Amino acid sequence: MEPQKINKGDRNKIYFLVIVIAALIGTNAYLFFKDRQQSERFVTVSTEKDKLRLEVEKIEVELDKVNALNLDLNDKLVEEQKLAREKIAELKVALEKGQITQGELDKANAQIDELKTFVKNYNDQIIQLQKDNTFLKNSRDSLENAIKNMGTRATNLETENTALNAKVKTAAALKVKDADIIAFRTKSSGKKVEVTKSSTAEKLSVRFNIIPNELAEKGHHNIYLRVFDPAGNLLAEDSNRFEADGQDMQYSHSIFIDYNNDETTYTIDWTNPKPFIKGIYTVILYTDGSTMGKAQIDLR
Repeated sequence: MEPQKINKGDRNKIYFLVIVIAALIGTNAYLFFKDRQQSERFVTVSTEKDKLRLEVEKIEVELDKVNALNLDLNDKLVEEQKLAREKIAELKVALEKGQITQGELDKANAQIDELKTFVKNYNDQIIQLQKDNTFLKNSRDSLENAIKNMGTRATNLETENTALNAKVKTAAALKVKDADIIAFRTKSSGKKVEVTKSSTAEKLSVRFNIIPNELAEKGHHNIYLRVFDPAGNLLAEDSNRFEADGQDMQYSHSIFIDYNNDETTYTIDWTNPKPFIKGIYTVILYTDGSTMGKAQIDLR
């Protein structure tokens, strides 16, 4: 059978169809690769934005750590942190945009690098501030301990001085060596007559010597007498008061003596404001706030 011949018009149609098909294939390939590049570009931009957000969050966490330390920041550090947080807020707003250009990403990257440098320097300043605070605290504690120790030492010295002064005062106190009491009455002639009966006694005369004491202060000393009757009643006026042995007391009579650390015998006459009664009368002597000694007499 003889092959069918293709006329020139059919051949041209075939060529046209081949060209159309090739063009469609090329267009589809172009669109495919273009879409793929756009998809990859979107993924790259999205990933970059997420990475920048993470960096911003890290920087913000570092600043939050500083605040958690509760340090007393100076005005300069407070202002620096304020500016950094304002920049962070601006970056967050920029990164939340739906679309962002590569230039904007590059600018954000540069700003984040600046913030990283700032945070590093800022943390270095905070670390130094902590060291300074620790040093100051240790210095303050050492000073407080030194002051406390000095206070304790001063208190101990004061206690020792008080005890020493008490010992010196005790050692320097005047004490009666021996004492005796006589009762007497005065005759109309003015002569004093010693008596032993309460009915005839008018006054008591206390005679005493003082133990020699080189530590005792020489010169005038006020001597106080307290006289007790046989019933134990103190014979004294309420207005007559003095201090001795840490107590406020009443006294029956007082005189001044001139002490010279010698064998002088001192005499004190006391008039009873009441009639004498039978029994033992007791006289206690005091001077310079302490007891000197005592003596007694038995009246019949």
